[in-house]
Amino acid sequence: MNIYSTLNIGEFHTNHCEDFLVNEQISSNEILIAVLDGCTMGTESVFASILYGKILRNIAKNHFYQEFTSNRSLDSKSLLKSCIKQLIAETKGIKNQLGLDVNELLSTLIIGIVNTKSYSAELLTIGDGAIYVDGELTEYEQDNTPDYLGYHLNEPFDTWYDSLEQRKTITKFTDLSIATDGIFTFKNLEDKTKQKSESEIVEYLLKDRTFSENANFLERKVRELSKEMKHVVTDDLAIIRIITNLQQTL
Repeated sequence: MNIYSTLNIGEFHTNHCEDFLVNEQISSNEILIAVLDGCTMGTESVFASILYGKILRNIAKNHFYQEFTSNRSLDSKSLLKSCIKQLIAETKGIKNQLGLDVNELLSTLIIGIVNTKSYSAELLTIGDGAIYVDGELTEYEQDNTPDYLGYHLNEPFDTWYDSLEQRKTITKFTDLSIATDGIFTFKNLEDKTKQKSESEIVEYLLKDRTFSENANFLERKVRELSKEMKHVVTDDLAIIRIITNLQQTL
């Protein structure tokens, strides 16, 4: 199984990339993956996505250590819920400690627990973005008003969590990607008549396997889009793509 990622600042952004990504071992047979997209209209929007990402990395490391010492494990669905619960609890503590406003904590989140033996996954999307599994695209689009995690920090956790509908359970996959909505913002700024469709861009990045023998697979594809095809990403972009060793007819 190979895991690839890319993180890019958009052409129309000048100071910071507001996206972030996480790929961290969380148990002996599972990894935590996440892509995050800070709200441009929020206050110092890069902060929220980085904060959530750093907290999630720490949660994964701590859980991996605790599983090792206690020899106890959770199923993927329970583990995902536990991660979100801890993320909210730790964010609330930091919010209070630093006197942060809600507008400083606005970021979308696609998070998943991936079993590296069974090639199964539990995925949850809070806000917008895209999930691509073996040729099938699921786009979560919320009319540019995403339901950010920061809006729900003080709600009863179980009630809020159980109400979330943007979930996916994948029993077995050969090619899985999660991406922020920047994947839909590639533009040919030199010649609009040669603009590629969103579906062509998505298939090139999330289905096509050209360059997959290289560790920088996705980074190279983004460069190819820019240099050879004259398509640049105009919004920030984070992608994690996992290709298993299972056979697939492409």
